Amino acid sequence: MELNSLAYGSSALSTERNRVLRNTYFMLALTMVPTAIGAYLGVAMQFRMSPLIGFVVFMAVSFGSFYAIEKTKESAAGVFILLGYTGFMGLWLSQMLQMALRFSNGAEMIGLAAIGTGAIFFTLATIATVTKKDFSFMGKFLMIGVVVIILAALANIFFQIPALSLTISAVAVMIFSGFILYDVSRIVNGGETNYVSATLSLYLNVYNLFTSLLHLIMAFTGNSRD
Repeated sequence: MELNSLAYGSSALSTERNRVLRNTYFMLALTMVPTAIGAYLGVAMQFRMSPLIGFVVFMAVSFGSFYAIEKTKESAAGVFILLGYTGFMGLWLSQMLQMALRFSNGAEMIGLAAIGTGAIFFTLATIATVTKKDFSFMGKFLMIGVVVIILAALANIFFQIPALSLTISAVAVMIFSGFILYDVSRIVNGGETNYVSATLSLYLNVYNLFTSLLHLIMAFTGNSRD
């Protein structure tokens, strides 16, 4: 009986983790809808903000949303706040998309960044899911990397050094790729049991990975219009 109870408990735990992972992937796909809508509206309205004011607004809205999502993650309100936040992120993304579309191959570069992001996410999420390896040891290093990226990005608002901007994007690709492994691993191994929180984490990984890849692609393959 004891062995049967242990087997049942293990099976139930595995089922619950699979449910969280499945719901997270569904919600992650759903967040792309308000993101796309926000990006489309931003491009259509030519939405722009100055770098310094924009940084302050972005951080205020983001941390306010993080707090609200964390407080409501066990209810339907958490889902709606999350979707609203991803709409804001789409609006914010439109500023970079407008820059890309000024190039003659802008649409191709955006598509390439999207394909690259999807390929990286699929590969790393599969590794974390199939191997079930615990990547929690990466957490402290990754958080330090995010802090360094934020500080460097803030400094570059004033210094405007192209090489530093490219370096930040290259490091961000590595950091947020690592976060995909880390966050999917947490779900698979039971470290994250709420799909709203899990979706927010993975969404930010995908978003930052995409913007970093797009920035690098624009820098190296962008063709100016004649």
